[in-house]
Amino acid sequence: MHAARLACLFCLAAPSVHAGDAIFADGFDPSRWVQGYFVGYERSLLAPEDIDFRAVTHLMIGRMRPLADGSLTRDFDIDDVEGPQWAASAVAAAHAANRKAIIMIGGAGEIDGWRGAARTQQGRDRLADALHDVFASWNVDGFDLDWEPLADSDRDDFVALVHTIRARVPGAILTVPVGWINTNFATPDPWWGQIAPLFDRLNVMSYDMEWPADGWQSWHSSALHGQTGETPSSISGSVAYYLASGVPAAKLGVGSGFYGVCWRDVTEPHQTPGWIVGSDGEFSYSVIAQQYLTPAARRWDATAHVPYLSSAGGLGPQGCNFLSYEDAQSLADKGAWAKEQGLGSLIIWTIGQGHLPDAPAGQRDPLLEAIRTSFLP
Repeated sequence: MHAARLACLFCLAAPSVHAGDAIFADGFDPSRWVQGYFVGYERSLLAPEDIDFRAVTHLMIGRMRPLADGSLTRDFDIDDVEGPQWAASAVAAAHAANRKAIIMIGGAGEIDGWRGAARTQQGRDRLADALHDVFASWNVDGFDLDWEPLADSDRDDFVALVHTIRARVPGAILTVPVGWINTNFATPDPWWGQIAPLFDRLNVMSYDMEWPADGWQSWHSSALHGQTGETPSSISGSVAYYLASGVPAAKLGVGSGFYGVCWRDVTEPHQTPGWIVGSDGEFSYSVIAQQYLTPAARRWDATAHVPYLSSAGGLGPQGCNFLSYEDAQSLADKGAWAKEQGLGSLIIWTIGQGHLPDAPAGQRDPLLEAIRTSFLP
């Protein structure tokens, strides 16, 4: 990117602190957020009225999809009638609990819509107008701009779009999920520090941080520490990269996946070869707890600070030999570490996958409880 162009892109003033954060009047520190994604296609897993808002400060309601002409879909992966009704009930539940309601825009598979809308000022204006309409008429508190993957070639258009949205909806909270870092290729990039003033939070999607090819060994989905040259991912490694790139710790968040990753042909981390047979959706924490977890199979990686299941014979319906997942112990460690580092948020993909509907009352969201007690106080 040319220096003159860079200076122009960042010429607008940084957004001010949102006075609305004072709604956290019941003991939550507004400098620390827990942003729980809540998506329409998982509506059968958790009803809005059953969300444990003691552990969620910002409900990330998904999703609306950007189209190439700058318009937005409103079906929330349900349909055009029931989708908006479901989303409205989620917004109402968040506000009734004195929490923020954020609409997720985009997500995996929506890159063509983002690029088409952001390519011209006309498209950017139309998308910003659509967001303004949602912000005003739906009484939401902001938007999560889930542009993925954010390629280097997208940066100019992305920043121009964010400036347009900031100008059109100045009162909105804006957050952006960003990728985890392969620590073999972790040269800091000042661009991240330059865009940080445009957002209230930049959140690392630090889950599914494994890869069954290209020289990788078997590895955990969301290791806190312990990266090596053959397992080059960890939350601490990604955080170090973004901090070195100029993102303030108070604006940086890390992620927790309330689901696991099932491997075959390996039984532990640091083995090869192996292959992955399923993850997000199919291997929710709820499913793991009911169909896969046994005391004999559970292991704890004291370096990575995560559990896993190990079985040479295979566990559960999918015959997992190595199942990487998060539990209350790992999330307590992660929350405490993030708090010690002064990080601004934890994000959860997705709160529905961690809900145990058949457990006794008060025990249905053990993962949320671990985050609440370790990170929010």
